[in-house]
This record gives sequence, C-alpha cells and structure tokens, in this order.
Amino acid sequence: MSESTFDALGPAVDWIGNGQPVAIATVTRTWGSAPRPTGSQMAVRGDGAFAGSVSGGCVEGAVISEAQAALKDGKTRNLSFGVSNEEAWSVGLACGGTIEIHVAPATASGLREALAQTDRARRENRPVVLASDLRGDKTRVLFPDEGGDDLLSIAAQDAARRDQSGLVEHDGANWFLTVFNPPLDLVIVGAVHIAQPLVAMATLAGYLVRVIDPRTHFASQERFPGATLAHEWPDEALAQSPLTARCALVALTHDPKLDDPALSAALRSPAFYVGALGSRKTHAKRLERLAANGFSQAELARIHAPIGLAIGARSPAEIAVSIMAEITATLRQEPRSEKP
Repeated sequence: MSESTFDALGPAVDWIGNGQPVAIATVTRTWGSAPRPTGSQMAVRGDGAFAGSVSGGCVEGAVISEAQAALKDGKTRNLSFGVSNEEAWSVGLACGGTIEIHVAPATASGLREALAQTDRARRENRPVVLASDLRGDKTRVLFPDEGGDDLLSIAAQDAARRDQSGLVEHDGANWFLTVFNPPLDLVIVGAVHIAQPLVAMATLAGYLVRVIDPRTHFASQERFPGATLAHEWPDEALAQSPLTARCALVALTHDPKLDDPALSAALRSPAFYVGALGSRKTHAKRLERLAANGFSQAELARIHAPIGLAIGARSPAEIAVSIMAEITATLRQEPRSEKP
C-alpha cells in the first residue's frame, strides 16, 4: 500500500502531532465484492474529520461513529458490516459483500509512536509493516529488509514480498499486518517506439518509470513528455540509482552495448523482473555473452526473453501490453507462470 489520495497514515501523524485525538480504522478482511482491499485505512479525528477510505462510501459513516466512541472509552473495536447489493451498486460494485474493520484509538503512546515510525519509514521509501493485535492493544513496527527469524517477522517479510496485507496468528494472538511498500519502479533501457506506450501503461499501473538511453535524440522530452530520463550509460545510471526488490527492468534496444550492461546490473540486483526484447536467436547470443562474463545458468534463467506474454502482439502498443502483463504476472503470481 503506497501513499495516495487514500492515504490515512500521513494525516493521522500530522493530527497527532498537533495534539488532536485520532483513531485508525483498518480493513482486515473482506468477502464478496469489496470497494477497498484489506489493509485500507481511514484516520478519524475526534471531531469527525477523516482521511482515507475503508469502503468507498458504504460504511464510512458508521465507522466514524465507532471511531469517535473508541476515542472516548479508549477501547479497540472489531467491526463487521454487510454491504447490500443496493449499497454496493451506489459505489460502483456489481454485488454486495462483508467487510471487517479494526478500529484502534491512538491514545496510547505506543500506537502513536508506531504510527510515526511507520510514516517515517514510508517517506524514506523503506518497506515497513505495521502489526496490530486485533484482540488487544499491542502494536509492532517491522522492517522486512532487516530480516528476523521470529514468526511475526517472517510473516511480515512474506507479506511485503507479496505486497499483501493480511492476518497471521502469533503467540496466541491474531495480528493484522498492514504493508507499506515503496512505489513500484520500472526501468526501461532504450527509448525506442515500444517504450512510449509502455511508459504510459506503467504509469497508469502505479509505477515510477525511468527511461535510460544515452542517445539524447531518442530519450527526449518531446518523445516522452513528463517522463524521468537518464542520458548516462545504463551501468552508470543504475550505479547511481540501484535496482531494488520493488524494481522491474526491461532492455529494449537490441544493442549489446546498452542492453548487456543493464542486464548485468539487473542480474546482480534483487529486481523482481528482468526482461529483454529480441528473438530466440538474439537471446541465445546474449546468453553466451553474459555467461562469458561469469553469470550462471540459474542467474540467466531470470531473464524473460523473448519479452512479454505470448499473445501474438505486433504493434508497439500491443507489445507494451504483453510486457506489462508479464511484469504483473511475475509480481503477483506464485509460483511464476512459465511462458508457453
């Protein structure tokens, strides 16, 4: 979950810093059609002002009332709401469902500090997981990049990797893990025609997008309006901004001088997706070059090539669709689906 128009954490920390009472409502489970996924949050002030969303409008009023009551008695609440078909239809859903929501008043210093710590980590683009005991008032802040071998830390690492908030049992308690991951990052090496629709599609999918190409007449603002452009050689650009586990890299130039250094950097990184444009014959030669540079068969197997799902794509836009589909499948599916 990343900062957006649905952000509740930032306003909550600001309000608490100004001495205002705040309760945090978190979607912990859904059945049927749900307008907001698990992990969605809403911050509610004592005066009824709120930020974020837990249902898109179906149950916000009731949650605000319960949050205000929690601020008065200092007790957490686990709420369950059935959303009728008529209510669902009013917020754009085809059918109703059930939503469970945990409401915690940020009156204890432990929760206030946990929220502030979580917000700081998020603003530093560091993955962080806020763990809340649904049956009590315990809260933990977990950092997946620090590891840890206790059950809750391992669960937080898995939740962050899957980008999925959820429930876990630990020490006789039901904990809800709210994941705050940095934005996804797509690095495109080669400002070619396919890159133009790919930039637009990735941006719509919520990715931060970088285009790397030292050829300034290719990587121009005229061809990529508003995009982040880097005119260094790929190895130099990636040394300045290394790839992380939230990054995907696609090499699109067909030119070994550009693609090979980019792929080498990607294979040495934890990037979740590495793809390269080119025919099977072209890729076979690429693998020979990379193997000669010391990469193992297991490392080379990380490269998706020919790039994209096999959907018969022909035009640059269709190829971009196939690339984004494969990136999404690699990110979301487990185990990874193999290309036919």
